[in-house]
This record gives sequence, C-alpha cells and structure tokens, in this order.
Amino acid sequence: MGRVSGKVALVTGGAIGIGRACALALSREGATVVVTDIQTTAGRECAAEIEKAGGETLFLEHDTTSEDAWIAVAAEIKARFGKLHILVNNAGIAVPGLVTEMSLADWKKQHAVNVEGVFLGVKHSLPLMRESGGGSIVNISSLAGLTGAPNLSSYCASKGAVRLFTKAVALECAAARDGVRCNSVHPGIIETAIWGAIGAGMPNVEPGANRLDLDAITALATPLGVKGYPEDIAEGVLYLASEESRYVTGTELVIDGGMFAR
Repeated sequence: MGRVSGKVALVTGGAIGIGRACALALSREGATVVVTDIQTTAGRECAAEIEKAGGETLFLEHDTTSEDAWIAVAAEIKARFGKLHILVNNAGIAVPGLVTEMSLADWKKQHAVNVEGVFLGVKHSLPLMRESGGGSIVNISSLAGLTGAPNLSSYCASKGAVRLFTKAVALECAAARDGVRCNSVHPGIIETAIWGAIGAGMPNVEPGANRLDLDAITALATPLGVKGYPEDIAEGVLYLASEESRYVTGTELVIDGGMFAR
C-alpha cells in the first residue's frame, strides 16, 4: 500500500471503464485523484466511491478536445492542490468504418479526442508537473496502435499517433532533465463499453447488436484465451505512475493476453 502516497493524479475519461479503474487504483495506493469526464453522473459516482473508501478526490466536467477546458482544469488543480505528479491521458473513442466509407467528420472527431486531447493534456499538465518536481505521464494507446485492424483504420491511426507522440515527449522531458517520464499503455481486448461502438460497426454483426461477444473472440484471438478487465490495465498504469518504474520512459507497456507476441 502507499505506492503513490502524497502524489496528485489526473485521470481523464475517469467516469467508466479503464479510466475509472485507474482512478480507484491510484486512490487505493494513496494518491489524491482528480477525475475528469464529460459523463458527469458517472464521474461523480466514481469520485463518491473514492471518498467512501477514504480517499481524496475531485471531479471536474471536462471536454478533452477543448484547449480552454484544459487550461481551466490545470488552473483548478493548481489552485486546489498546488501540484500535479501523475497524468493519465485515458479519454478516447472508437469510430469504426471502412476507409472508403468513413466521413472526414468522423475521422476528425476521432483524432480530436484520441490525439489532440492527449497533446493538450501533456501541453497544459507538464508545466505544473515540472513545478511539482517531476512525475509520470501515462498515455493510453491500444494494441491497435501497434498493429493494423480491418474496419478500424482511423482508430489505428489515432492510437499509433499516441504511441509516437509519447516517445517524443519522453525524449523532450529527458533532455530537459525535468524528472518527468512518459510512457504508453496498449490494452488488448478489455471488457469495456468501447467494444459496443466497435462491434456495432463491424461486418457480420447481427442487426441491432451493440457489442461483440468478447468471450468468443478472445477464446480464438488471445493466446491466454480470456479477455482482460479494466483492473488489469489499471495495475499497469499504477506501476508506471509509481517510483517502481523510475527508470522507464519512452516505451510501451502491452497488456493484451499475448496477442502482440504472435
């Protein structure tokens, strides 16, 4: 216990799924956690769960595609806590579609959240992290940021961008000797709501279906034969956020049941 005690963490998209699991794990290990999301009800529920367990937290409504919103969030964190040590850029969306059929508007929407939101998070959190003496940036990419997938060209492009952006930021911070590390996490098939969006747009899905059968998919596609859960990703994020990973920067943590090993 106490692996991140005394630290202040910001988790975007923290209302549900992987973000929520990250917020709970960081709080459990002693961090003050700022949870942000556009889903206000679920976000406040996450904050209430943290408070019920005795943790310190703050929920902020936050559109990660807005630079003004990022400026306001960073200012609020500085005013409330005076420091920031951990940034988990988790907010993301999946917009499936064949490359010949995807609209430019959908392409831009996906990149606004998955790429520009991550860029803005680093841009406006890094100065406060440097003032705080350093810390850890964890950008949530995907297995789709390492390998292609049919019907997900836009999603793959956005998550691949997150991977290389992470490396560039890691080298900038290393050159600045600012004590900030930056790494990306690449989940495989994880039981989250995003699979509803992916599944509804994929070929051979029954009309009206809103998700894929993850158990059937993972039995075939994953060497371990089982799907992952948000908590599996949160444990990896916790490692990267803690001092246990003090010598780790600019790299990828793949949590996918062995899929990328094939």
